[in-house]
Amino acid sequence: MAERVAIAIIGSGPAGLSAACRAARHGVSHILLERAAHLCDTISRYQKRKLVMATPAVLPLISDADFGEGSREMVLENFADAIRESGAKVRLNAEVTRITGAKGAFQVALKSGETIEAENVVLAIGVQGNIRKLTVPGADQPWVQYQLDDPDEYQNESIAVIGGGDAGIENALGLVAGNAVTLVVNSPEFVTAKPANIAKVQDEVRAGRLETVMAAQAARIEPGKLILNTPQGEATVKVDRVIARIGALPPRKFVEGCGVTFASPAPTAAPQVSDSYESSVPGLYIIGALAGYPLIKNCLNQGSEVVEHILGNPVLPADEPLIQIKIKKSALDWSVSDLVHAAKEQVPLFRAITPLQIREVLTSSEVWVIQPGQVLFRRNDYTNSVFAVIAGAIGVELDPEKPDELVRIEAGAFVGEMGLISGRRRTATVKAIEPSVLLEVPRNTMLRLTHSVPDIKQQIDAAAIVRQFRTHIAPTATEAALAPVVEKSKVVAFKAGEALIKEGDVDDRVFLIRSGAVAVSKLVGRRDIVLSYVQAGHYVGEMAMLTRSPRSASVKASVATEAIEIEAEALRALLAAHPEVKADFSRRMAERGVETARLETRASEVGAIGELLKQGLGEATDVLLIDESLCVRCDNCEKACAETHSGISRLDREAGPTFATIHVPTSCRHCEHPHCMKDCPPDALSRTKEGEVFINEETCIGCGNCERNCPYGVIHMAQPAAPKPSLFSWILFASGPGPGNSIKGEGAKKAVKCDLCKGLDGGPACVRACPTGAASRVHPQLLFDLIKERGR
Repeated sequence: MAERVAIAIIGSGPAGLSAACRAARHGVSHILLERAAHLCDTISRYQKRKLVMATPAVLPLISDADFGEGSREMVLENFADAIRESGAKVRLNAEVTRITGAKGAFQVALKSGETIEAENVVLAIGVQGNIRKLTVPGADQPWVQYQLDDPDEYQNESIAVIGGGDAGIENALGLVAGNAVTLVVNSPEFVTAKPANIAKVQDEVRAGRLETVMAAQAARIEPGKLILNTPQGEATVKVDRVIARIGALPPRKFVEGCGVTFASPAPTAAPQVSDSYESSVPGLYIIGALAGYPLIKNCLNQGSEVVEHILGNPVLPADEPLIQIKIKKSALDWSVSDLVHAAKEQVPLFRAITPLQIREVLTSSEVWVIQPGQVLFRRNDYTNSVFAVIAGAIGVELDPEKPDELVRIEAGAFVGEMGLISGRRRTATVKAIEPSVLLEVPRNTMLRLTHSVPDIKQQIDAAAIVRQFRTHIAPTATEAALAPVVEKSKVVAFKAGEALIKEGDVDDRVFLIRSGAVAVSKLVGRRDIVLSYVQAGHYVGEMAMLTRSPRSASVKASVATEAIEIEAEALRALLAAHPEVKADFSRRMAERGVETARLETRASEVGAIGELLKQGLGEATDVLLIDESLCVRCDNCEKACAETHSGISRLDREAGPTFATIHVPTSCRHCEHPHCMKDCPPDALSRTKEGEVFINEETCIGCGNCERNCPYGVIHMAQPAAPKPSLFSWILFASGPGPGNSIKGEGAKKAVKCDLCKGLDGGPACVRACPTGAASRVHPQLLFDLIKERGR
């Protein structure tokens, strides 16, 4: 006769063992089934002595199993103690092959041929049994692996670890003691890793024991080599071994075989579950990593909560108080459940994730209730959070001269995605039209979502394409009219130096630049001369589209760039239906034709544009320039900078290249997507709404990561400044602040850089101190326009 229990729990990871402990505590008949010969198979496969972190720190632990930060071995011992002390009933080497039946009468089939009958089933099987593997050429080499047990087994090897999550980071950290290790990260920054792990990576990089390659993807693997695609082109890493820790996918075939539906067709999607963790199959519950919660503390809490739900006992989720505080702060008269359901039902962006995942978003987001006329953000602000409209309506002010003419955005939509995508200033002011409820999702949370949920990235991209079309190409066209063009458009990424368009090609695609910048060039004689610079928000390629003639110029990405590639026939159909849009295209084409012809005759005068783009002006928002025909070398600019910043100058006048009479000294460019901000462990680097990128000296830990990440050498490490000397000591020692003569203090060095004299009246001190007007801080486009004007 088959064994019968009230609750069958499948999987003995943190979620499953916590559920078993809670069931035992209540005296409920249960069985914990584990296919391995030991508990917690995933944690058991962590590398030896791995430090297991008890995050999120703000989340209380409500499980019966004790858990705190400690080594892998300590955590496993604590969990084994919890099972033993609770009296939970466990069966090891019990692999489940099939679940059939219904609530009250499930049949759980084991590989051994045995069947267990259960009134309820809790699936806590995680995802690590279905790890992702590399699919690039050469990935079948015997020295490519996906697991690391004991780092000490490897000595004196060159090892590439692929993966910027916690598993990849921890493997890399474990290997650095005896090997040459390179950590390869898919994204430009660490999106999913814990802050403490990121800080450890920075420590190892600073000490010279670890190399990192960011925004890189494996292209192929050859004997002794890992070839990467990077924004700068292909890069080769010498390797004896490759360890890929690139995540895992839900065991979808097995779970769907149980009758469970998923949130979306995406391979990374989580199963649909209710607030009580019940799946689409009544009586079958899903918790832990399989439900979209990979953190151990979350899993432990869910194990306890799910048993209480099955028994019909009232229980508040562990994150409930955290979200309640946010709701109370907004003065919104909703429960947490109301907010979760409203976000999922009203905002299509969140339909691809489960209520559990929405709760996770809420813990890091802000809830706002705003009244008509209140502003979310203003045109030209440098902010990058995304706002989802849960209730009410907001308006977008496209024309600052007509503040009462607003494009209405209804509940369910979202705004602010372009700050996330391009890093540029807000392109419009957004304010409430009706009393509205909004969710402000911070940039890092949105990046994690787009990284892990493809549906969300696709929705953001699709909405951005429509809005960019309406903003930059066809403002009078309806969404219905734009639909055929949008459907045939796609987002394409280009590495720095990669061609979008090649002179002479027969090709009529149009590109709308959405992030980065491109340079337009022509062959003059045998030289490729850059004639102009085109930044995000503008399009290129319209001439060949309209005239159906070969390309008259080349267009190359001056920095890593994303563009919307528009299919020519679909765009021609749109122009035919909207004569005013076609007229605008034709006008711009004619203007560019005249300008290009003029610049070709002045190639030597405008050639400096290409050289300036190589110095980072293509991604700059503000650059310090010195006209050497006016400069008298007094160094007042450096002295004023030092005087303003406690004796430490943020610029070096003499350093940097010169083109014609234009000198680009070493000073911060305040990039659109600041390289320095990508890997700052304490988040000491920030950007104001006005655009200044600055360092918080109080929170900077001096790791030097920003200095290494800046490609323009404009950040340096310096000791905190000592108090400014008295007038007496100034006169006595003739020692004032200036280049090479800063007022040094004591203590660890911290990062310093130009902050555009943030908060000071009159603007940058370096410009104000120049006696001849040689120094100026400008947007690069003004400089390029000036160069072209001089070429007239």
